[in-house]
Amino acid sequence: MPTATSRPTVAVLDYGSGNLRSAVRAVERAGADVTLTSDPAVAEAADGLLVPGVGAFAACMEGLRAVDGERIIERRLIANRPVLGICVGMQILFGEGIEHGVRSVGCGEWPGTVERIQAPIVPHMGWDTVQVPDGSRMFAGLEDERFYFVHSYGVRRWELDVQGTSFTAPRVTWTDYGGDRFVAAVENGPLWATQFHPEKSGDAGRRLLENWLATL
Repeated sequence: MPTATSRPTVAVLDYGSGNLRSAVRAVERAGADVTLTSDPAVAEAADGLLVPGVGAFAACMEGLRAVDGERIIERRLIANRPVLGICVGMQILFGEGIEHGVRSVGCGEWPGTVERIQAPIVPHMGWDTVQVPDGSRMFAGLEDERFYFVHSYGVRRWELDVQGTSFTAPRVTWTDYGGDRFVAAVENGPLWATQFHPEKSGDAGRRLLENWLATL
């Protein structure tokens, strides 16, 4: 965990999505100085950028574009500067989302489709385990912990194939729910994302955020 004299700066991107204050408080408790902002200059200058998100995929993309959020994320990643997406803030990083038969274009950082979970009970709400890949920095010390989920949609197939290229394969964490499987988290260089809510996941969520801050 960063010391009081070396606290990193984190910008939480305000693009009209909810749950902003709890995200700010959680990252502050984890050890960062946090600014809630929609200013591109502030969002690009911070050590880390957190992209929250609740609600519908299409509405979040509309809000993100209104504050030039796609460009902010892209510019940070080109510069190898950390970004963390949470819940729908993770989903919009994929190629597209389909809700109620409506297809919406996402940021396209990863190929893939956000679609309704195929489980007997939806939404998926509550604490659940995750299947952590070897070598995960995000889940260091947290391999057996539970995290808090609230969602009806997810990425059920990982479509990025880097075999035969010079790129390092992202570390993908999965969760099984009601006989279906979806992506619970991704670590891809400076771009991390979680389908669950670290800010609602108690001590385990705080430790995960500390793991992220340690990369800034």
